[in-house]
Amino acid sequence: MSDSRKPIRRWEGGAFQPPTEDELAVEEPLEILVESRPVSITMRTPGHDEELAAGFLISEGVLDSAKSIEAIRPFPRNEKGNAINVFLKNSETIDFARLTRHVFASSSCGICGRASIEAIQNRFPPLISKAELPASILLKLPRAMREHQTAFDRTGGLHAAALFNLNGKLLVLREDVGRHNAVDKVIGHGAFIHPFPLDECVLLVSGRASFEILQKALAARIPIIAAISAPSSLAVDFAEAGGQTLVGFLREDRFNLYTHPERITTACE
Repeated sequence: MSDSRKPIRRWEGGAFQPPTEDELAVEEPLEILVESRPVSITMRTPGHDEELAAGFLISEGVLDSAKSIEAIRPFPRNEKGNAINVFLKNSETIDFARLTRHVFASSSCGICGRASIEAIQNRFPPLISKAELPASILLKLPRAMREHQTAFDRTGGLHAAALFNLNGKLLVLREDVGRHNAVDKVIGHGAFIHPFPLDECVLLVSGRASFEILQKALAARIPIIAAISAPSSLAVDFAEAGGQTLVGFLREDRFNLYTHPERITTACE
């Protein structure tokens, strides 16, 4: 469920119009547990929760791939479905004390401190990828993503993340009230469905490119990240150090290329 109808009064043409309804993006908490131990609570749009949980654990460096997952099931304590339990094939490989400290300190809410950033860079080495993407294909990705943002069309209140191959084919698109959740869902889908790591893919996000998005993409080994809006200064610094190609202000006729420009070519399709 990505939207909910609520009664509103719309002001238009200098007067209130007759009562009507508006579709709102649904926002509810999801508690993620590993082996029945709580590790994170995130506000998300319900749907694709298994992908969100898997992508979150991979992008936070807890798991290397979905191959470590035995099963993902709803947690019975919550009848509304707002808790999900991840079971691992070998739970002894997880340091739960470190996991809890790391996730609550540094997940989607943001990471503070140079030491934390350096720890992430040590956990995920810089990318070495020969992936190349023609600029002519890159320029077509925003329209391809926008055409599939069905929930945004209804509510106007959701972020989107999309994964493409190097030929510009859309592999998966997910929408969520949280931009980081949308990215986690895409990564989780990729981990289950597509060859992992995703080192021959392009990640496109509908808003700005934050440090956290670059971190998650690096964990999934995605070499090219593009954003419809601006990147932050820390995102650019992180992409440069991590060997990632970062594109911002991507429109149908222009873009800004911030780091590792060798992957964006002028070759024809």
